[in-house]
Amino acid sequence: MPKYRNRKREEKLKRKLSLRSQLYQTKYMPKALKLVWKAAHGWTLLSTLLLIIRGILPAATVYLTKEMVNAMADVVNSNGNIETLKGAIPFIALMAATILVREFIGDVQRYVNAVLADRTQDFMYNLIHEKTTSLDMQFYESTSYFDKLQRAASEAVSRPLSLLNSLNNLLESTITLVAIIGILFTLSWWVPLMLLIGTLPALIIAFRTTRNRQKWRLDNTIERRRLNYYKKMLSNDKSMPELRIFNLGQHFKKAYSDLRRKLREESLTILRRGLWEKAGASILGLLTLALMLGWMGWSALQSVLDLGEIVMFWQAMNKGRGLVRNLFLGLDTLYNDLIFLDDLFTFLELEPQVVDPLKPITVPSGLKKGIEVKDITFCYPDSDLVALKNYSLTVPTGKIVAIVGENGAGKSTLTKLLCRFYDPQEGIITWDGVDIRDMAQEDLRQRITILFQRPLSYFESVEDNIRFGDLRSQPSRADVVAAAKISNAHEFITKFPDDYDTVLGKQFGKAELSIGEWQRVALARAFVRKADFLILDEPTSAMDSWAEGEWMGRFRDLVRDRTALIITHRFSTAMQADIIHVMVNGSIIESGTHTDLVSTNGHYANSWRQQMKKKN
Repeated sequence: MPKYRNRKREEKLKRKLSLRSQLYQTKYMPKALKLVWKAAHGWTLLSTLLLIIRGILPAATVYLTKEMVNAMADVVNSNGNIETLKGAIPFIALMAATILVREFIGDVQRYVNAVLADRTQDFMYNLIHEKTTSLDMQFYESTSYFDKLQRAASEAVSRPLSLLNSLNNLLESTITLVAIIGILFTLSWWVPLMLLIGTLPALIIAFRTTRNRQKWRLDNTIERRRLNYYKKMLSNDKSMPELRIFNLGQHFKKAYSDLRRKLREESLTILRRGLWEKAGASILGLLTLALMLGWMGWSALQSVLDLGEIVMFWQAMNKGRGLVRNLFLGLDTLYNDLIFLDDLFTFLELEPQVVDPLKPITVPSGLKKGIEVKDITFCYPDSDLVALKNYSLTVPTGKIVAIVGENGAGKSTLTKLLCRFYDPQEGIITWDGVDIRDMAQEDLRQRITILFQRPLSYFESVEDNIRFGDLRSQPSRADVVAAAKISNAHEFITKFPDDYDTVLGKQFGKAELSIGEWQRVALARAFVRKADFLILDEPTSAMDSWAEGEWMGRFRDLVRDRTALIITHRFSTAMQADIIHVMVNGSIIESGTHTDLVSTNGHYANSWRQQMKKKN
């Protein structure tokens, strides 16, 4: 990476991790707590109330210890006098009740937290999935988007609940600490101060370690995503054939191990540095404790403290040191949560750029005039390469239009624009004369059905795989079978053990399909929707010549009364169209019927002859 890019990234990280930036991120606290409240407000309130009670009980235990020890000392001094023993019993009973209540509340708290965690996690994943399914396609072309998604989905999703727990723990520790400090103040004013002095260095070191780990985390987001990529390559059924035939297993195993080792060593180096610093802080804490123990021993010799006060002092000191340490560690956790919340809310605040108009135009059903692409120019986000320039195309109603061209000519880009996954930088696309940007996206897309060049393989039943093409209309089994027959998939489907109820894919099902069979199922999915406009992107690319010939021979009957656009590089497929457009480098260079184009001896004719020679 060039030096100036490294400097730019370092400056960005410094700004993000600066004290000013971290203080600014406290704005996320109310927003995060609001998310937890929305996810499970009743359980949130119950969790907080339980923590307040738990915060009071330790101080009560310390105080009751003093009273109980003094009462038992009185019993010993009175040689077991019954009346003195009766006076001790209430303190013993209160201590036992306090211990029982604390243990019971701890068990209840664990259950409440488990429910709260599940509900909050479900709520957060719903938010993230809602965002991932609503954002524009351009986000999926961006590396920075995947970095944000990685940090939000894998690390930040649990942070709102973690923030609530951190605040609750701080509240519990603060309540207990205030009560303990009040007890220690009854002995001497400077003892609580020594508690703070002994534990303050640990807080500073914890903050610095967290800051260094966060810098490392941000700096290695891409590397950690690459680690997941290597892991997937070594466990994915689609990658296994090539890994074996080209003997790439060792290469990816080594790449994974090397990168894992590098990340692990960098992470452990930060932790080791913090470990030594914390050791120094612990020594300082022990010195302050030794000083206070010396004072306690001197006070006992001078009879300034009675036995109960000595026991109470020792318990309060131990508990106080733990509380201050927990309080500081809680602040460190809170600081860490705020850093992650920045990732979460940065992701959740992303907004789509392709949006519906305030008052969408409702176009009458059907395609009456046709679709026109007028002088559009389009570049993909973060790319200077022009995919389409001053491009125009007309798809007349009821006609079959084919676009042929080499890979990279811009054919698939056109389909994305027609579906309004993107908006062109210049020009317009109209549906019956209406700019598609003036239509609601859902309305537009419901009028279109499409076979993508790389259709998804859904590991669901055969029927669901086809029904997914039009869930809104809830196609019947008869509709599904009819669509399968259109795509020539019915014959092999009926050979499956459970017919149309057979679950496809080896992950969960009984039947794995060939590439060509998956394509036919996807084709059936496209045909089950009774849409006005049919787009087929390389519909026969995975079919053998016999299957292609049989299917294309019936194609015109299958799309009767519908408008169709075929994207293909196969001339045997394109020749079925009413109009053929030849596309090169984002522009149409020839148009006409198959017969017209062959007779002109142009680009199409030359490519046709070459393709026919290969077939022969």
